[in-house]
Amino acid sequence: MKGPNTDRIRSLFDSISGDYDKLNHILSLGVDKSWRKRALKYVSGPSVLDVACGTGDFAVAIAGRLPDAHITGVDLSEGMLAVMEEKVVSLGLSGSISAETGNCESLRFPDDSFNTVTIGFGIRNFEHREEALKEILRVLRPGGKLVILELSVPSNKILCSLYKLYFLKILPWIGGIVSGDKAAYNYLPASVLAFPKPAEWVATMESCGFKNVLHISYTLGICRLYTGEKQ
Repeated sequence: MKGPNTDRIRSLFDSISGDYDKLNHILSLGVDKSWRKRALKYVSGPSVLDVACGTGDFAVAIAGRLPDAHITGVDLSEGMLAVMEEKVVSLGLSGSISAETGNCESLRFPDDSFNTVTIGFGIRNFEHREEALKEILRVLRPGGKLVILELSVPSNKILCSLYKLYFLKILPWIGGIVSGDKAAYNYLPASVLAFPKPAEWVATMESCGFKNVLHISYTLGICRLYTGEKQ
């Protein structure tokens, strides 16, 4: 499935970077923090690459769990990375976390560089997902793991209907008021609905070379964890 245009995604996240954290926590009722916390048990160091790192919430959580690890963040959006840099400095984590602009479809790192690669709520925005997965596999060390968190659609029909009402009507309205960019908050829920279903995504990861692919549903399927290993 073809993803969104890379330049459009960069511009979109630049435009909402200043309000992104606040809206994330408000609109998820703070549950996004618990999802990251639950995913941490699948992350190991000492070298971690956080792809589509955004404002750095996942990287900060990893640093808290693995204080001896170094986390490298990569993101398309300079606006999001600027917010991340302020956060990292304010938390005294500059020695543990670094970040740079980059596209995960063409990473600058050598083969076998990282123990873990993480993607927190970003994989749905990739333009060429299979190319990105293969590039991630390249930079993982043998035995290393890819850990993905992504928003999803509940499988229960009643819950799914309520979810879509909230996601497609209420979320863009709140996001537009707070950020002034309603178009961005129309795109974000639409991108979740367009992402492949779990079985399809597991098959995609396997076709790109990942082994022992695991899928776990969180909060009635609103969030899903995917992990895969490099052998």
